[in-house]
Amino acid sequence: MSNPLQLSIVTFNKGAYITVEGKANADQFYIVRTGKVQVSKEVQVVSEEGGNILNPGDFFGVVATMSGHSHIETGQAITDVSLIAVSRDKFDLLIEKNTPVAMKIIESFSKQLRHFDEALTRLTQKTIKTESEPSHLFRIGEFYARQNQFNQAYYAYYQFLKLCPGDENAAKARERLAKIKPYSKAVFLDGDDKVFTREYPKDNMIFAENMPGKELYIIQKGTVKITKIMGENEVLLAVLKPGDIFGEMSLIENKPRSASAIVMEDSVMLAVNKENFARMVTSQPQIITRLTTLLAKRMWLIYKQLANTLISDPVGKLWDYLFIQLEQQRVLLKRGDNFTFSFGVREIGPMVGLPPAVGNTAVMELLKSPIIKNIDNRIVCTDVEGLSKQASFYRKMQRIELAKRENKR
Repeated sequence: MSNPLQLSIVTFNKGAYITVEGKANADQFYIVRTGKVQVSKEVQVVSEEGGNILNPGDFFGVVATMSGHSHIETGQAITDVSLIAVSRDKFDLLIEKNTPVAMKIIESFSKQLRHFDEALTRLTQKTIKTESEPSHLFRIGEFYARQNQFNQAYYAYYQFLKLCPGDENAAKARERLAKIKPYSKAVFLDGDDKVFTREYPKDNMIFAENMPGKELYIIQKGTVKITKIMGENEVLLAVLKPGDIFGEMSLIENKPRSASAIVMEDSVMLAVNKENFARMVTSQPQIITRLTTLLAKRMWLIYKQLANTLISDPVGKLWDYLFIQLEQQRVLLKRGDNFTFSFGVREIGPMVGLPPAVGNTAVMELLKSPIIKNIDNRIVCTDVEGLSKQASFYRKMQRIELAKRENKR
């Protein structure tokens, strides 16, 4: 493999460790030039596609480098290897000079994220039935109609009829559309490839889960919430702000939307289709770098959340989840320092997939700790270093338990 970027080439002998899981401050990732590298995780949280033996052209360490977080995997040379080292500040150059490698990274991230997201939904929402067919759009419309949120309801019914005109609920959907049309201000119902900059009035749906996707969006103004309808509830997955990118997985993989996007205030979006995206890769590498960084941060977070599902002790799950939030926000773990979380005791149980009764008991145990307070419906930690140690203890206990299970096999 040639090295047209004039990037550093590094070599490692057989058996050498190149990256180590948990190590912070990753400043470069690697592309295998010659030889073979094995990547492994201390705990395999979910089966991963693609295997763990890397060959020339493959890459590793990208999640930690581009997200700025700790490594989520260990890379070890299983033969003598030669690697191309790419620092975060050289990624723009990689995109310009070796577009296929940059696109391979983005496509791999997108595919893995969808795989991880589906696994996390299965593990944390075991009691909630989720739908993946386009017909689910009718139920989305019904949910928002009951909430008198007519922009969202109209949009979902409209997309349902486009995709499922012969469905058993089609007649009902047409009735609903006619009834709520006077109250709806839904926009861009059919998209518009010619409109690159789009204005969305407050409470409008940009896209709905399970509908086909052919564009990603860059927020220029306003805020967007990403949601899923699970059972009889709207589950908030994220709130995005100006500069954020979303909807990229459907564009890159040509798969249905995995969630809905709704503007929370009057907003302006850049809508990027496949043709525009292909031009951006070479003409605006900084946007592709931002997208890769965003995907890396999502990958790091969802991996940590998946690892959290393996902790069997409910109280341990809560401690670990709180520590993940500190890591995500790069909080300096200094003894006696306070930190106020953006959620309260009522929210944390469902966040880690605990049933209400189990979650309530676990929260009561959590609040017995002298360093955890419930103040103004927010969880407050009065010693972030102490929180780190508690989370580490429960993760260690889980590793011991998993090792015992393996030994019994």
